[in-house]
Amino acid sequence: MSDHQVELQTRRTPGRFARAWDSDLAYSFRRTPVAVVSAAVVLILVLSAVFAPLVAPYDPFDPASLNLMNGFTPPGQPNALTGETFFLGTDDQGRDVFSTILYGMRISLFVGFSAVLLAMVIGVVFGLLAGYVGGWVDSFIMRIADIQLTFPAILVAMLIFGIAKGITPPEYRDQMAIWVLILAIGLSDWVQFARVVRGATLVERSRDYVLAARLVGQRPFAIMIRHILPNVLNPVLVIATISLALAIIAEATLSFLGVGAPPTRPSLGTLIRIGQGFMFSGEWWILLFPAATLLALALAINLLGDWLRDALNPRLR
Repeated sequence: MSDHQVELQTRRTPGRFARAWDSDLAYSFRRTPVAVVSAAVVLILVLSAVFAPLVAPYDPFDPASLNLMNGFTPPGQPNALTGETFFLGTDDQGRDVFSTILYGMRISLFVGFSAVLLAMVIGVVFGLLAGYVGGWVDSFIMRIADIQLTFPAILVAMLIFGIAKGITPPEYRDQMAIWVLILAIGLSDWVQFARVVRGATLVERSRDYVLAARLVGQRPFAIMIRHILPNVLNPVLVIATISLALAIIAEATLSFLGVGAPPTRPSLGTLIRIGQGFMFSGEWWILLFPAATLLALALAINLLGDWLRDALNPRLR
């Protein structure tokens, strides 16, 4: 084949981006305004949190940069003593509320993503084992899942958090609080992943390609990873998206109750708990803006998950 023919063939073959842009999923995304707006909100909030040191005008957790005279400054109004103006006002310690939201959102997103990843790994592994092996393994895993489902997830997370924090040495509790929070939320949320993956595995293990893999002598672990897992990822991605919003809310709930993120590394839940103490004294902005940010983040992720569920459902195509 000549160089000219190779060049023509390259031009005719669309690139990965072009194929992705012309896919059914991308077409459904472009045709759904709610999904587009939700994705834009999530993208803006996530990027603002990731690049908080560059976006935030102040470092709210640097004691050297705080000025107590700036405390309780209303949004957009100059402080009566210092003359400084803050876009979303300040809290009781003179910290810029806008900056605290960005830094607090970093903790909330980190805990949410990490907890969902942990729950997804545990749930997918147990779901594959239960669906493919069957027998007493399936019964044992599913009975544990059924027992855990009888308790509210937030209570399970609080129980795990209390046990894990109790066995942690006191001098390391504040340092390990975030990781303990991730462990608690992740272990309380693996059941739904396991149940969905188990159901999909029960269907896939009787397919011809799985039977062919058995005939050629592939090991069960290789069959589960190479053949079954790629075919059960669609529902897992949908659950992971929706679970991310639930994990962020669970973290905010635990932090609001005082058993989550430490005061030295506050999340959105911690900021809401702090603002709640000033709600009836006139400083409404300390509570309103962190709560509105949490609501916008959770709602946008939920709407994005709903669209993804519908877009990946073959019955709705």
